[in-house]
Amino acid sequence: MYPYYDHYRQNQKLVSDLIKAINGEYSATQCYARLAAMAPNAEQRDRINEILDDEEKHLRQFTQIYTTLTGKRPRPQIIEECGDTYLEGIEASFKDEQKTTDFYHEVADEAADPVVKEVFRR
Repeated sequence: MYPYYDHYRQNQKLVSDLIKAINGEYSATQCYARLAAMAPNAEQRDRINEILDDEEKHLRQFTQIYTTLTGKRPRPQIIEECGDTYLEGIEASFKDEQKTTDFYHEVADEAADPVVKEVFRR
């Protein structure tokens, strides 16, 4: 009925999803940095740092999309706990990755913009 309103509503949902994604990625980067520092050996530290690099890349991509859509920079916040020990942090990160993947696929399925769709699929 009102195409502008539908477009506005879709953008508002995308902005809300981006805020959630940015906060999630920011939380993950903080956790992985902490886990890398606690890693019991160089091999595990290197693997965690590879994951950290990916999370930082995702954070930059989501931040760029958010800034393009809103004209503002986001203010990321930690929204997920990492755990107090190395093992708790690894377990929390593993569960978070599984949950995040499902959320990102939902956002990608709803996105109209092919660039946004692709970023969330990756």
